[in-house]
Amino acid sequence: MFFKTIIMQSGNRRQLNNGHVSVADIVMTYGKPNAAVQALQGINFEVKPGELFGIIGPDGAGKTSLFRILTTLLLPTGGRAEVGGFDVVKDYQAIRNSVGYMPGRFSLYPDLTVAENLAFFATIFNTSISENYDLIKDIYLQIEPFRNRRAGQLSGGMKQKLALSCALIHRPSVLFLDEPTTGVDAVSRREFWEMLRRLKAQGITILVSTPYMDEAGLCERVALLQNGRMLGIDTPAGITASFGKLLLAVRNENMLPLLKLLKSFEEVEEAYPFGEYHHVVLKQGSEKDLRARLKAAGMEAEVITAVPGIEDCFMDLMKN
Repeated sequence: MFFKTIIMQSGNRRQLNNGHVSVADIVMTYGKPNAAVQALQGINFEVKPGELFGIIGPDGAGKTSLFRILTTLLLPTGGRAEVGGFDVVKDYQAIRNSVGYMPGRFSLYPDLTVAENLAFFATIFNTSISENYDLIKDIYLQIEPFRNRRAGQLSGGMKQKLALSCALIHRPSVLFLDEPTTGVDAVSRREFWEMLRRLKAQGITILVSTPYMDEAGLCERVALLQNGRMLGIDTPAGITASFGKLLLAVRNENMLPLLKLLKSFEEVEEAYPFGEYHHVVLKQGSEKDLRARLKAAGMEAEVITAVPGIEDCFMDLMKN
């Protein structure tokens, strides 16, 4: 576990020069040479100091492997990465002293109370709760009524807030959050992103990974990751603006037969379920043409023009 690893450090207290993160040609391979699996395949990107940067991708895309490399818990097979001007291999102790890491799986001590966990992690970093309380105050106030409850008995949202408090207690320069909103309710997700915006205002560089495409729009820039490869890096607005194709939303009362029919049309490049509609990308033609084509095939349907979102762009990039 990350925090237990920190306890075993030799006491080096060098701090990061800044919140800049640089990744160059990072490769991560698991398994034996004759049955190797490439989790990361030549990843390149940079994060500016104080930026809220999102790594967006489905399960198995390589997000956790990337974060474990950047937090010095995993040695890359190839390439180079720096956090705050320090190399993740050579300067691992300096990086561990100055970053916060919240793993996807709850990693605090379940038998310790809320207050005991927070005090424990403050001690690890040779600091105190009072010294950095201003940074975690807005978060900790929400869980303070449960300060004497064991961490393992907290709800998902409360565990999330406690883990974030522990990751921030030493005032890190860079904060890594690996799928922090997975498995929590919609209200807790919204509250969590509001907390991240307030932390960003404190000048902390934040890297957050998520499988939820709707959360991409809450980041300043996002990197789309699939099967260990970067599909694109841009602002959310820049990614959606690059779609460049006619996207239609189609629905009727028989959605499965409708989807099969849409996929059979030559003029349809892609069709996939999207909420209450099917999203349809056309190679050629117009909204009016598709409506007439459906009618000619004996299928009445509502057809409207749709605005591309991050998920539509991800699907398009993944295919191409």
